[in-house]
Parts: sequence; structure tokens; C-alpha cells
Amino acid sequence: MILDIAIRLAAVLVAFLTLPLIVGQMEHKVMAHMQGRLGPMYAGAFHGWAQLIADGIKFVQKEEIVPDAADKRIFRLAPVMALLPYLLILLVIPLGPDGLVAQGLDIGLFFVLAVMGLGVVAVLMAAWSSGSKYSLLGGLRAAAQLLGYELPLVLSAASVAMAAGTLSLNGIVVAWRPWWIVWQLPALFVFFVAGLAELRRPPFDAPIADSELVFGYMTEYTGLRFAFFLLAEYVGIVVISALTAVLFLGGWKGPFDDTHLGWAWMLVKTMAVAFVIIWLRVAYPRLREDQIQKLCWLGLVPLALAQLVLTAVVKVV
Repeated sequence: MILDIAIRLAAVLVAFLTLPLIVGQMEHKVMAHMQGRLGPMYAGAFHGWAQLIADGIKFVQKEEIVPDAADKRIFRLAPVMALLPYLLILLVIPLGPDGLVAQGLDIGLFFVLAVMGLGVVAVLMAAWSSGSKYSLLGGLRAAAQLLGYELPLVLSAASVAMAAGTLSLNGIVVAWRPWWIVWQLPALFVFFVAGLAELRRPPFDAPIADSELVFGYMTEYTGLRFAFFLLAEYVGIVVISALTAVLFLGGWKGPFDDTHLGWAWMLVKTMAVAFVIIWLRVAYPRLREDQIQKLCWLGLVPLALAQLVLTAVVKVV
């Protein structure tokens, strides 16, 4: 029993450390091709493979600076708090059939949504402890954005849970049918957009807004602590992509009945959604803060409620 738990935890840690790096490398390549960037294409003998390694060495070499006005203990703890929720979520995401998950929970979806809400705590810790007006403004923007988009995120996920009749993530995959993509399409749209806002990725990057707030709540961070925030962002992309695949795209289910390749289908779907998230960064400009709030309260919330009503009617009929 102890050995089985250790193996599962080791697998989660490997995924936690490798998948975000793969997404980061993919972002370098996608943006390099779409924007004609030369650097990420030549750092290394083959297609710029060493760019991510060069970035890692750069972060390690940079000096760690803590502002005099900062609350030093909270300032140092915030990057760790940014990573922790995503690590906990990876524990319950099913990667394949037959219990291929670190810790299966009957209320896995509830656990995921509850833990994801902790992300705003890390942002506020970084913002308030930095002693910088730019960090504080970025933190307040992030808090308003994250708290607002929690509601459509929960409502869209609730629609899928209601359709499947379970809160277990593996149970949702088992109950999933291909025609759900059409039936739950509004919920898929709401969940994906709300997930982007939760990640503070473009076009929802107003809390960072380098042209206005230097770098938002991360302004005063340097070196490895800054790298931890970037790692948290890439882990977040993996988590949102994996949850989208589990809830709306059938997770580890493929076009064939071969369950041995379930993990491969899950990986393909996760990376496909991650590619869309990266593509949106290049394709769309940043939204204003008022536009972000209007989209949430006047667009996504009514759409998610309508989808929830439709799901309830279909289940009753």
C-alpha cells in the first residue's frame, strides 16, 4: 500500500515538473512561428530546443531581491502558494481508466473547484506584501477578476456534473458521450473562457498589464521566485486543459475501445487545449478591466445559468 502511494505521488511530481516545461517550450515555438521571433528558433542546434534551458539558467543566475518595504515572510511564501493548488489538483485528475489517478475522490470535481479558489490568496499575498503600488493595483485587479470568474466556472462545471450524475472526475469521463460536445457546447465555452481568466492569460491579463502596471503583482519579484510564478502559470495551463478534456472532451476516451492508450488520448487532448490557450495569447489584444467584468456578469453568468437550466430539463425528460 505504501509503495503504491509512493509510486502515484512520484508520477504526479514527474507530471508536475515535465508537462509545464513542455507547454512552455510549445509556447516559445508557437509564438516564434506566429510572430516571426528569431531568438526562440535558434537557441540550440535544432529548432531552438535549448531556449527553455537558457531561460532557466538566466533565472538561477539572477539576484534575489526583497524590497525593504515588503513583508518579507509573506513575500517569500507567495510563489509557493501559487504552485500548491495546482499540485493538489493534479492528484485527482484521471489520466486513464482502471484507477490511473494519484487519488480518486467521489467528490473530485468539488475538490478541484474548491482548491482552485486558493489561487487568489497567493496573488493577494504577493500584491500586499511587496510594498509597491504597481503590485497592489495588479493584485486588486486580479482579486476582482478571479472572484468574479469563479461563478461561471462553477456553474459550467455543475452542468456537466448534473449531466453525468456524479462529482467524480473519473465517473464523468465514464458517463461522457460524444454528442455531449454539442449539447454542452455553451458550458464548454464558459468553462474555457473562465479558465483563461483564472489563469490571467491574454486577453485577460489586466492584472499584469506590463504597459500600465510594470508587471502587476509580480513586479518586485526576481530570480527563482519570479520563475515560480511563471511555472505556476504553465502548470495552470496544464490543469485547465486537462480539466477541459475530462469534463467536455471525454478525457482518456478515444475513438477506439483500446483502454491501454487512454493516457495517450488524455495527453493529446490536454496539449491540444493548451495550444489553443497559447494561440489566443498571440491572436487577441488585452481586454480593459470594465470589459472583463461585463463579459463575466452580462455574458458568461447568464449563459452558464441557461445551460444549467437546459441540462436540468433534459435530465428530467
